[in-house]
Amino acid sequence: MTEKSTAPDLLNLTAEIVASHVSHNAVAMDDLPQLIRQVYASLAGVSDGAGAKQAERPDPAVPVKKSVMPDYIVCLEDGKKLKMLKRHLMTSYNMTPDQYRMRWGLPADYPMVAPNYASQRSALAKKIGLGTKRRRRRG
Repeated sequence: MTEKSTAPDLLNLTAEIVASHVSHNAVAMDDLPQLIRQVYASLAGVSDGAGAKQAERPDPAVPVKKSVMPDYIVCLEDGKKLKMLKRHLMTSYNMTPDQYRMRWGLPADYPMVAPNYASQRSALAKKIGLGTKRRRRRG
């Protein structure tokens, strides 16, 4: 589609789309005007670029600044409070952390685990000796 479509172009495209849809689907006569308006509005939105902006970044369930709390992280998709976000994203939305960050425009260092939970796990790992070099056995 051109940068700025004119009204006759939009009308022609609308007519073609609606005609194709009606020829393959049963549409009640009362619903036809509404269908024409919806198709025209969609095409007008795409030609203005409004549709592309809206599809890029939807509104989050909570503000990004309020999504990371000491004891939990709030999922921007659905507003759930979680300690670990990675598994929830994959099971509920089939989305990786990188895709999530890209979708919401988050920085690469945006946490996927609640800060207090991460420090608890870190302390536990250090306590049992993970991350240290093993000593050679003498024998």
